Amino acid sequence: MLAMSDFCTQHPLFSYAVAIVVLLAAMLGLGAVSGTRRVGAARGRSMDLPFESGVLPVGSAHLRIPVQYYLVAMLFVIFDVESVFLFSWAPVAVGAGWRGYGAVVVFVASLAAALAYVWRWGALDWGPVPRRRIDYRRAGDASCAGR
Repeated sequence: MLAMSDFCTQHPLFSYAVAIVVLLAAMLGLGAVSGTRRVGAARGRSMDLPFESGVLPVGSAHLRIPVQYYLVAMLFVIFDVESVFLFSWAPVAVGAGWRGYGAVVVFVASLAAALAYVWRWGALDWGPVPRRRIDYRRAGDASCAGR
């Protein structure tokens, strides 16, 4: 059995757990009671269709999203984290001295190098890939001589 001092120290934990269980049960119970359930003839095909502004949907709701969105989102997350580090460094910039300034310069330089690499790699190009034109007159290829 718990001693009185143990109960006093654990009381907030027990009350928090009880509050979570009570709130969870209340939310699930209210959803079950107030939810609309139509059975039989009242539940037709129209009840299963999603609608917006009373207009029936046309086509599929599943859209194909190009991979470039994912790539740009990942690059945004990577390069946006730098702002967190720089904003957290700014209040202590004066106290950090030259050593702190040098660390930030190295950090920003590495991010600039990463951005240059990503840019050169073509991750930020969204347009169609330009096709290279082959000049057969200058190529001197024997297989193209008959053209």
